[in-house]
Amino acid sequence: MTLILSVGAVGLLLIGIAGIVLSAHVLRIIFSIALLESGANLLLLLSSFQAGAVAPIRLKDGFPAVMADPVPQALVLTAIVIGVGVLALALALAMRILAAHGTLDAREIRQAMDEAIAARAGVPPEGGGQAPRSGPDRIPAGEVGGHD
Repeated sequence: MTLILSVGAVGLLLIGIAGIVLSAHVLRIIFSIALLESGANLLLLLSSFQAGAVAPIRLKDGFPAVMADPVPQALVLTAIVIGVGVLALALALAMRILAAHGTLDAREIRQAMDEAIAARAGVPPEGGGQAPRSGPDRIPAGEVGGHD
């Protein structure tokens, strides 16, 4: 059972990382962060798991033979509470971004922000989505390997 849960935890971690890296949609990135957090919490709990362990409470005849460590459980509970707060903040920010820009596509948001910054600074926006210009400081495509 521990192996299945460990594989599930690593799977959640990988899905979360892939979602953060591969997605350009803000909502998908937020939910990927939530999946990543869930996988990390599950992995932390599984790291301290012992079969047959009981709560570290003194019994009538003394302490139990195998006791569960309460510190990882407390850390995970704290992480869950913090994660819910971060998720709520991220969703609120996503709503503000949607209201301001009309989209949740990270590329379009960045382009709109770059254009707004350039307009306020009075300079043309960088890039413009065009191919790089050739010039004296550019190496021609045929000479990338070096000089003979």
